Amino acid sequence: DRLRRFPDERCAKVSHSCVSGRLLIPMNRIIIVGGGVIGLLTAHELASAGHAVTLFERGETGRESSWAGGGIVSPLFPWRYLDSVTALASWSQAVYPAFCAALAEHTGIDPEYTENGLILIAPDEADEAQRWAAQHRHALSLIDRDTFHHLEPQAAEPADAALWMPNVGQVRNPRLVRALRQRVWQLGVDVRTGDAVVDLLMTDGRCRGVRSTSGTLEADAVAVCAGAWSAKVLADYAAPPAIHPIRGQMLLFKAPPGTITRMVLESNRYVIPRRDGRTLFGSTIEDVGFDKQTTEAARDELYAIATARFPVLKQHPVEAHWAGLRPSSPAGVPFIGRHPQIGNLFVNAGHFRNGIVLGPASAHLVADLVLDRQP
Repeated sequence: DRLRRFPDERCAKVSHSCVSGRLLIPMNRIIIVGGGVIGLLTAHELASAGHAVTLFERGETGRESSWAGGGIVSPLFPWRYLDSVTALASWSQAVYPAFCAALAEHTGIDPEYTENGLILIAPDEADEAQRWAAQHRHALSLIDRDTFHHLEPQAAEPADAALWMPNVGQVRNPRLVRALRQRVWQLGVDVRTGDAVVDLLMTDGRCRGVRSTSGTLEADAVAVCAGAWSAKVLADYAAPPAIHPIRGQMLLFKAPPGTITRMVLESNRYVIPRRDGRTLFGSTIEDVGFDKQTTEAARDELYAIATARFPVLKQHPVEAHWAGLRPSSPAGVPFIGRHPQIGNLFVNAGHFRNGIVLGPASAHLVADLVLDRQP
């Protein structure tokens, strides 16, 4: 299975020597620190390339920001980001449908990739958005009130001069991380949950492994993919990444299928309808450190906005209210690359609100760097 997955450019390290008719593949021992969607995708890339991967997760895999987010496969207001973010997002958007289908086939867990389009309300930014879409070849059009109402009849006040991106999809992120967890296990990744990395093993300016709560493990490379906790992992070393947690709170309404059909974004608040009708509304942006508690004030605010924009939601109960900690970074640009001063150490973290959409490209890129492939 792994050999069939090698594209041509990944064969540089494959030996042409054979033993009993089998290729000899030099195997690296690689440690991933962090078991969210970024860590799992990075483990998937490296294990698929035939390497021995051990993943350390301080809690349970995928239960932090990856579980808490909305799963929109697009940056929110994508024209506001630097071209580097657009490049990562565009690569991921192109592979997501087939990637999710393959995960469902291998694991029996469907991430529910659904391309139901995104309506964005940002009338003052229409010209900038259209220029961005033309430059990067993304489908985006300006729509009037009637078209808005046709696309999403449940919106209380369909706006004139809204923006419509018909090709934007979503994944049900809890199902995505469950499928990834199952798939990396199938690929032979040693996943160690409840096992926090407490220190890096260093010799002559190079990282040679980690010390965790269960002991020490050496490796040929270490990749830190610990989300909002990444700066803590690297705090005692030179050039720690400027990543800190930003809390986001979400509501989930239990509604029947077809209640709301489109994703709609306005003023950093979005509605996301799932296939089974359950509807997410979020989210807050709160700089409160590592406090992951929910608050009644945020619940009331989100409920008031959600039901004002979509009155139909008043008919359906709030099934869940939760919070997650996003890994914020300057300008929302993730840190992906070799550590500037420590050999054998790599970072893939700081995706802020875009871990789902940037994940596949970020994992592919950091795997290229770890394995000395052409990025």
